[in-house]
Amino acid sequence: MSQQPPDRSTASPPARPDASMSLLTNVMDHSLDDGYAEATAKRKADGGAAMPRTLKAKLGLAAGLVLAALVVTLGAAEARVSAPVLAKEREELIERIDKETSAADKLESQVDKARDDVGERQRKALEKHGGDQGQLVALLAGATAVKGPGVKLVVDDAKDTDQGGGGPRETSGFTDTGRVRDRDMQRVVNGLWQSGAEAISINGQRLTALSAIRAAGDAILVDNKPLVPPYTVLAVGDGKRLSTAFEDSADGQYLRALKDTFDIRTSMSVQDEVRLPAAPSLIVRTAEPKAADTGSGAADTGKGTS
Repeated sequence: MSQQPPDRSTASPPARPDASMSLLTNVMDHSLDDGYAEATAKRKADGGAAMPRTLKAKLGLAAGLVLAALVVTLGAAEARVSAPVLAKEREELIERIDKETSAADKLESQVDKARDDVGERQRKALEKHGGDQGQLVALLAGATAVKGPGVKLVVDDAKDTDQGGGGPRETSGFTDTGRVRDRDMQRVVNGLWQSGAEAISINGQRLTALSAIRAAGDAILVDNKPLVPPYTVLAVGDGKRLSTAFEDSADGQYLRALKDTFDIRTSMSVQDEVRLPAAPSLIVRTAEPKAADTGSGAADTGKGTS
């Protein structure tokens, strides 16, 4: 009976733990690319990587090193020499700036002094031409600071300034929005004057009989000076009477309509004392009566006599 040959097959070797990371293993084992390795070996075989062996090559290398050192030394020396020059120029520039700043401050002080002198002369002129009522004239003209009882009226834009619609602003070229306009402030000021105010200021800007309230874009100008909301209007006068008269006036009802229609925020309160500064600049104008015509002849009618 034939026997089967013994099974000579052996079990397969166990898999390497890093078999799944063959790419990473290859990179680690061959960190240098084969092309670079071959090029390095060729240079070594040709002697290119070794130091120069001949005296001429050594002298050339030494000369190159000396030249490089000389260039570096000259650059450092030049930088060291130019540093004080730059520092000196910087100090001179700072000195010039300080000098010009001092000159500008001096001129500004002279302007303020001249403005105060002009204002004092204007006040004296008002008192002179005002006679016995010189102080009253100066007060009404805004030439002097004033304090006393009055009212405080605050007018501010609506929270939502994009509102629109009809209302008291139905005038050509006048936008119906929640922003306070120059025309609104004009009516407020005129209403306070008409209600008995003796002196008025807006955001600390004293108003006179020649003051102008205008607009530049969305900004309100008082005598060409821009104001920002909220607009605080102070008026000197009998507080309760002034407040009641203004609220009952047409301008007070106009302001109430703005509040109801455009949500413009307003508030008025009676104050025991308010302080208003003098107007920054005044234009003094005086008028004198013309002398009567003393001519004895009758008026020429152009008609002959018989």
